[in-house]
Amino acid sequence: MSFKLTEEQLMIQSMVRDLARNEFAPKAMERDKTKEFPADNLKMLGELGLMGMMVPPEYGGSGADSVSYVVALAEVAYACASTAVVMSVHNSIVCESILRSGTEDQKKKYLPRLASGEVLGAFALTEPNAGSDPSRQTTKAVFEGDSYVINGTKRFTTTGKNAGLVIVTAKTDETAGHKGISAFIIERDTPGLTVGPLEDKMGLRASDTADLIFEDCRIPAENRLGNEGDGFLIAMTGLDGGRIGIAAQSLGVAKAAFDAAVQYAREREQFGRTISKFQGLRWMIADMATEIEAARLMMLSAAEMKDNGENYTLQASMAKLFASEMVNRITAKAIQIHGGYGFTKEYPVERYYRDARVFTIYEGTSEIQRVVISNLIFRDKRKL
Repeated sequence: MSFKLTEEQLMIQSMVRDLARNEFAPKAMERDKTKEFPADNLKMLGELGLMGMMVPPEYGGSGADSVSYVVALAEVAYACASTAVVMSVHNSIVCESILRSGTEDQKKKYLPRLASGEVLGAFALTEPNAGSDPSRQTTKAVFEGDSYVINGTKRFTTTGKNAGLVIVTAKTDETAGHKGISAFIIERDTPGLTVGPLEDKMGLRASDTADLIFEDCRIPAENRLGNEGDGFLIAMTGLDGGRIGIAAQSLGVAKAAFDAAVQYAREREQFGRTISKFQGLRWMIADMATEIEAARLMMLSAAEMKDNGENYTLQASMAKLFASEMVNRITAKAIQIHGGYGFTKEYPVERYYRDARVFTIYEGTSEIQRVVISNLIFRDKRKL
């Protein structure tokens, strides 16, 4: 299968590539050490319309298609994976969930600020005892008068500290299982919402990940997103788009590791010649390039299906599964090609390896993707 980007998509890719490699990449290693949040990177992305790429112009967005979005996101991930994960959650889950399920008032109130990057968005679904099984969540939202009162704790919230608003899921009917989950838009300065300590993570260290603690957090009823009981569907639909975003992040990091490995192999000499001359290493490079191209096509195919209004859940899970496992293999091989140097922080492949590790875990583990894929094949008799 070949996939030819349009002239406009190529222009977006080129613009973001130049920005990311010139502005983001030089600071990425230092941010990894200091854990400094990439606020300046995100500001630049917002100024270029990249924080609301798929938001229509009438709400302040760029009105771009999903293919343009994923090629842009991959370029950001190539340079700084920590910046890319913030961009991904903000665009794929927060903006799109409000666009898809929000009232007209909610869209007018929140989307322009999100699309400009003035406000960053977060998505809070996971809890201490509810990860792969979100129906086990215990956060509650009780309707009182004209408000909802929310109590509970959300874990591993990307941009939890720096987000200006967060979409939160909570149970409004404890007897209805996943159909008793609703979604809410909560602004950061709402009384009763506090941010817990930041996680000390293996990778993506410049993006903040934190608990969000809700203690009698009262929000107006108009901040409910969708109807009562729609929360699970809103979350799962948002994660479909998010999973294409994970594939894009995986692709970007894999390409960065691959390029570093190729460059090192061309320069490193052993036994009187560059190591790029050895057949064993050349075959490693060939396999790496093939896997990257396969992941790229799966990502673009899922994004195109989304743009065409087709049901893309199966393809999104496949793209996320393959790409996230691919990048772990690619970064490991890149370290192997670097030998002992790859194990040091002097070379960026060590950071790529750590950044890549979470891609098989968040927004649905590889095991959950296999459950989704097999269920769709057997239950819906999907044809490939």
